[in-house]
Amino acid sequence: MHSVQYGSRTIDFKITRTARKTLAIEVHPDSSVQLIAPQNAPLEELKSRVAHRGKWIVKQQAYFETFLPATPIRGYVSGETHYYLGRRYMLKVKEADENSVKLKAGEIVVTLKPNDEENRKHEIVKRLLTAWYYTHAKRKFQEVMALSLNKFSAEKIERQSFEIKRMKLRWGSCTSEGKIILNPELIKANSKCIEYVIIHELCHLIIASHNKEFYKLLTEKMPDWEKWKDRLEKLMA
Repeated sequence: MHSVQYGSRTIDFKITRTARKTLAIEVHPDSSVQLIAPQNAPLEELKSRVAHRGKWIVKQQAYFETFLPATPIRGYVSGETHYYLGRRYMLKVKEADENSVKLKAGEIVVTLKPNDEENRKHEIVKRLLTAWYYTHAKRKFQEVMALSLNKFSAEKIERQSFEIKRMKLRWGSCTSEGKIILNPELIKANSKCIEYVIIHELCHLIIASHNKEFYKLLTEKMPDWEKWKDRLEKLMA
């Protein structure tokens, strides 16, 4: 790993040397920077080129910060509003014979056994609700992934697996190794927003950077993607 200073930012980058004659600089969806460089290109020259492209690199990395899941801090008590698939639900916590989470008439109802410690109720509610969201996220993401892959038949993308992982700055990510990661918080957005994120990451399997070709492909696969991107960004602002 190498690095250069650009203003107050440190840009870390990896170098892959090939038989090519020109240098390519790629910013991947996980914000990593990769240089595809000629075999004999001096390191100092490569650092100079990275510094020269610093503004563009930082702009590309900043793009992913728009996927910030800005969910407000929760107390996990009755009366709070929580999202699920783009809709607001009132949280209702009550006692019952078992611990459970269910959707009922516009409410997310969490039931707790009567013998649960009073001062730990919010922790138990949080744990139950988090597990419920995760289970539903896995099922929904699999469904949307399967439907989205149908749009990439011409590109011959095979059945694509994904990992669910909480991320601070992204709703979704595609690593330089082609691994798709989805934030479980995405289950709080509606189905079209989820589709947008998944199609966005599938496009990155074909085109790593956010260049004209990438947006052309994204628009081809989802013509109204900007609408759902905006909806997603505003959802939990």
